[in-house]
Amino acid sequence: ENDNILVIVRLKGGNDGLNTIVPVYDYANYANLRPTIRHQKSDLLMLNSDFGIPNYMDSLESIWGDGKMKVVHGVGYQNQNLSHFRSSDIWASAESVNFEPTGWWGRYFEDLYPDYIINPPEIPPAVQIGSIGNLVFEGDSNNYAFAVANPEQLANVAENGTIHDVLDLPDCVYGDKLLFMRSTTNTTFLYASVIHQAYMASNNDVPYDPNADLAAQLSIVARLIKGGLGTKVYMVSLNGFDTHANQVDTHRTILEDVANSMKSFYDDLAVTGMDDLVLSMTISEFGRRPYENGSGGTDHGAASPILLFGSGLNGSGFVGEHPDITVWDVNDNLIPTSDFRDVYSSVLTNWFCLDPTILDLILLGQTYETLDLGFSCEILGTPDFSNVTRLIHRPTYQDNRTYIELQMPVTANVTIKLYDILGKEIATLKNELLFPGRHKIDVMAAVDTRLSFGQYIYRITTGGQNYSKSILIK
Repeated sequence: ENDNILVIVRLKGGNDGLNTIVPVYDYANYANLRPTIRHQKSDLLMLNSDFGIPNYMDSLESIWGDGKMKVVHGVGYQNQNLSHFRSSDIWASAESVNFEPTGWWGRYFEDLYPDYIINPPEIPPAVQIGSIGNLVFEGDSNNYAFAVANPEQLANVAENGTIHDVLDLPDCVYGDKLLFMRSTTNTTFLYASVIHQAYMASNNDVPYDPNADLAAQLSIVARLIKGGLGTKVYMVSLNGFDTHANQVDTHRTILEDVANSMKSFYDDLAVTGMDDLVLSMTISEFGRRPYENGSGGTDHGAASPILLFGSGLNGSGFVGEHPDITVWDVNDNLIPTSDFRDVYSSVLTNWFCLDPTILDLILLGQTYETLDLGFSCEILGTPDFSNVTRLIHRPTYQDNRTYIELQMPVTANVTIKLYDILGKEIATLKNELLFPGRHKIDVMAAVDTRLSFGQYIYRITTGGQNYSKSILIK
């Protein structure tokens, strides 16, 4: 593990890539497809002879010139889903065919912190502003992000260290349920104190636009990073990209926010020399159609660029091939030339330097192309996913019974204990040598006493490692 940090910038609604990174090399076709919403050539800042950005994104000009920006062309996936909700789940889970309830970062943190419920780390694994309900940090049993709905809530926690009250509760069933819910939400509030300390230990050294949504979020993130919080992944969100109508003005407002906020963010980090450690990456659930609609906007599409920012990119440039804007799929959408999981895999491998076996877990056993994003890790050789062994465990429910199922990779002594939601030990469910293969424990039979209906926690100890999950007695 290294000290590198990732900031995911979610552009909610589906960003119009053709009006963000304009294909000047094919301007005639671009202008013909977008007679009223196109950017005039005279209004573009040229990044090279083929591509330009609208001049109101001029804050990115110096970032590009300083070698701190890359554009990955035509990012998406095959058989693009045009639903905001489903496609957002696909980008968050990294699974485009079957529904997957866990996120790519949730799976990583679940492997990194297998005893998270009982023994969480001292700092939040991730911090998330907005996009509540997004799967990206979701594991099988826990969400691993300190998540707030808006920057005002995070600012309140950062400035005041507020926390849920779990002491002054009624002594009844309702109180027990309330305690469980409040304890569960402590993925957010457990870390109020350390976030407050990091925030107060630093300042913003450059001005941010006080009226811009993304600027408000990144200004807080900058203080947490500079204050030494230690969180590895942040996700911020900017709404407004579903531009079916009146796109020209709406798109300008939010792209100005992206450009100005990124400039302020990296200038701020550079004051303390931390800009080298922070990579920012935009994501959006899909792009827009290549042609405008009848309402001065664009409809849901497919391929769109990912923008990357940071000193660690070691030079500005373009990655991959731009989609042919005259060749469409059956839904009249641009055909992706890069899979979004290529970007994920490249960041995980060459920015965070993760072991190949962990990549196999995060990316659901699939391998993807490694893109040249300007950074690399020499400690990793050729990935080999053929020998991945780890303890797999989960609660299952059948015929009003509750079971714990284990898949043992090796022979080992295993102890399984059951706790109530207050952390009081209830029983030892198993303490014996288990051989490789599948094992199934009937919880109620193993306890050999009556259990009240409700939520419990089981903890598995084997090989010097602890694993815990919540479980329901029905």
